[in-house]
Amino acid sequence: KADEGVKQSPVVHSRWNLVLSGCAIIVRGQPRGGPPPERQINLSNIRAGAMARRAAQAQPDTKDTPDEPWAFQAREFLRKKLIGKEVCFTVEIKTALGREYGMVYLGRDTTGENIAEVLVNEGLATVRREGIRGNNPEQARLCELEDQSKASKKGMWSEGGGAHTIRDMKYTIENPRNFVDSLHQKPINAIIEHVRDGSVVRALLLPDYYLVTVMLSGIKCPTFKREADGTETPEPFAAEAKFFTESRLLQRDVQIILESCPNQIILGTILHPNGNITELLLKEGFARCVDWSMAVYTQGAEKLRAAERSAKERKVRIWKDYVAPTANLDQKDRQFVAKVMQVVNADAMVVKLNSGENKTIHLSSIRPPRIEGEVQDKDKRFRPLYDIPYMFEAREFLRKKLIGKKVNVTVDYIRAATGPGEGTPAFAERTCATVTIGGINIAEALVSKGLATVIRYRQDDDQRSSHYDELLAAEARAIKNGKGLHSKKEVPIHRVADISGETQKAKQFLPFLQRAGRSEAVVEYVFSGSRLKLYMPKETCLITFLLAGIECPRSSRNMPGGMQVAEPFSDEAMLFTKELVLQREVEVEVESMDKAGNFIGWLHIEGLNLSVALVENALSKVHFTAERSAYYKTLVSAEEACRLRKEKIWANYEEKPVEEVVHVSEEKERVANYRPVYVTEISDTLHFYAQDVETGGQLESLMETMRAEIAAQPPLEGSYSARRGEYCIAKFADGEWYRARVEKVESPAKVHVFYIDYGNREIVPSTRLAAIPPAFSTRNLPAQATEYAFAFIQIPQDEDARADVVDCIVRDIQNSQCLLNVEYSGVTCPLVTIQFGDTKDDVGLGLVKEGLVMVDVRKEKHLQKMVTEYLNSQESAKSARLNIWRYGDFRADDADEFGYRR
Repeated sequence: KADEGVKQSPVVHSRWNLVLSGCAIIVRGQPRGGPPPERQINLSNIRAGAMARRAAQAQPDTKDTPDEPWAFQAREFLRKKLIGKEVCFTVEIKTALGREYGMVYLGRDTTGENIAEVLVNEGLATVRREGIRGNNPEQARLCELEDQSKASKKGMWSEGGGAHTIRDMKYTIENPRNFVDSLHQKPINAIIEHVRDGSVVRALLLPDYYLVTVMLSGIKCPTFKREADGTETPEPFAAEAKFFTESRLLQRDVQIILESCPNQIILGTILHPNGNITELLLKEGFARCVDWSMAVYTQGAEKLRAAERSAKERKVRIWKDYVAPTANLDQKDRQFVAKVMQVVNADAMVVKLNSGENKTIHLSSIRPPRIEGEVQDKDKRFRPLYDIPYMFEAREFLRKKLIGKKVNVTVDYIRAATGPGEGTPAFAERTCATVTIGGINIAEALVSKGLATVIRYRQDDDQRSSHYDELLAAEARAIKNGKGLHSKKEVPIHRVADISGETQKAKQFLPFLQRAGRSEAVVEYVFSGSRLKLYMPKETCLITFLLAGIECPRSSRNMPGGMQVAEPFSDEAMLFTKELVLQREVEVEVESMDKAGNFIGWLHIEGLNLSVALVENALSKVHFTAERSAYYKTLVSAEEACRLRKEKIWANYEEKPVEEVVHVSEEKERVANYRPVYVTEISDTLHFYAQDVETGGQLESLMETMRAEIAAQPPLEGSYSARRGEYCIAKFADGEWYRARVEKVESPAKVHVFYIDYGNREIVPSTRLAAIPPAFSTRNLPAQATEYAFAFIQIPQDEDARADVVDCIVRDIQNSQCLLNVEYSGVTCPLVTIQFGDTKDDVGLGLVKEGLVMVDVRKEKHLQKMVTEYLNSQESAKSARLNIWRYGDFRADDADEFGYRR
């Protein structure tokens, strides 16, 4: 350091220099643990012109001061000579105000080039002759050089004065956005005049002398916060970041690409032969990436993210306390390959890991389509997949691309579980990841098609996709091209009819599906091993589908009588079906339907019959209904193989003793086991409902107790809200309450109910319904009315003829006690013969004898005796031309046309 009382100080070295003007420079020592201290050295005995200065903004009366002639050339001469070079200096005088005057030399010692002498020699500075002493050789040398320069007419001594050396400085730009756009992102030459902080500089644009503030695109360094009293408080690492940029760029010749100008802020990238300062600041932990300006960065946003990632991993400077979002995950949990089993909505999927475990993965940083505002039709059941615009398209895109395929999963962050807030639902913990297949980022593909949007984050929120910039770029493309959610076209509407459990609709639809043969379908949901929900794309409807020909273990289900316990291997069967067909495209053959409106048939996937596959894997047994199908032999042989191996459901199977087998084969006689029943209701299709006489007393007792309880505590009228499938009590026309089941709710005024103990149906207002008291539920006494149909008879299609039969039956057996015997099973109910309680005559046979019905010929051997008796009675009726036979045997020529079969 200079000794204040001494006129000559020791030699001091410096490598960080800043040229203020032609006769003043700032030198800095070696940095130790932070930016080094600065010293301003004014060159002794010479004077160079003053540089242009802008008027103080706070003082509107002051004006800009222009350059003095040759001032800028002197500064430039020194800048090019000294910046980045090592210099040494001696301090000759230090004034009372602290200004230091001395000599500066290029190089490590005073034998180097004397800067003052060079400036005078070039005609860029004048010698202060007024303070010269005759005995000072250095001062004499300066005077001699000045005289030579004058003689040679160098610099300021040239003819014509120096007006041409004064710059036309432009401190403001009227329309910065137009100015930036006009440059078309071409690199322009510039000098960095000032560094405000690590990522904001003042640059002199050449050759037009615009002095502009440029913020580095894509990053932000710690800044200096200006306090109310005018002082500045640096954020952590702000001073270090500023020095990092200063030491590399200040007063250097650079090229700048001006990239954008949002809100009057000019964003740009500074190019220097030694590298890109933006990337360097990130790599050294002096800056962080910022999304809002990253989009305009022209040199590759992925390089910036990589540089920032490197600093985070090394925990340098601003990242010293950084903890990665996936820091607590093992490498195997961070990156893995998995098989996609199911697509959930449009931003999540269930994948199967190598361990066999299923895991739900959410796509990072994207939001699936969602509905704006409230749902319009409150009465209609809201189905997100079909009712939210573009949700179905997004789900289908993912389903077709991913189901059953192996994907690469890179976990980006784990989103913690959140509790329900005001207006926001609760979310379980989510694993958010980037999922790729064949090098394609699925989230990016979704966003680029306009089937999802990108989530915006707070700047310091690190829980985001590792490919966030690509997602933003994809969204910008989708918006520009008007894709999907960003389209101005009409929103696609999916009118999908759900006919699951809608018996009437299903009945109308059944013939159509039967005629269609094999129909295309997508498996939307798997309820159990053999029960599925299918979407039929051509018919745009949803159906419940039961696999034909097999008996699959039942899963646990909520039944009216309580929870039904799951049968062994039901979960395995369900998992098997899920893995094989869930969300896959399949083909179905519909054969029939059950009384609940579910379709029954065969399902094929890539040539494989699912019923056969379940039997082959010992997860189902063959049902006797398979006998009539083309797949019966395959099913039986598969079942036999599993039975012999005693696999899964056959593990505890025991072969029946031979004696029993002989007994069964001989037992071909019809079993007549008539029991007394009370017929309560007869339908138009000749099905009827009957109560067992044995349990009749229990029903009467229950009804008496129930009515007494209701009389003591009458239900509040209108308090019951009816739901399809629920058990309740209903007030019949006689003013009494009966147990019932809700079959359909058209409106509160029209509720279809079925009286479960009597078999009759009625449409009632909900004011005549109430919740069933628990003591009288079906758990304590099952429904007493059982549905039956007549065996061996076929009712005529003609409406008048059918009405005659129904009237006859109602007259003969309704509300009377009869004897009933089950002969064989039907699709919806058992088929029976019924005898009058007193005469023991067969009611069905009587109908045949009177010529009111035809015989349904059965092929079973043990029933042949009965069938023969019925056929003989039919021939007698035909001969006598009774009722339907009055015009002879009408079935001979046009049986098909009239829907009869012989």
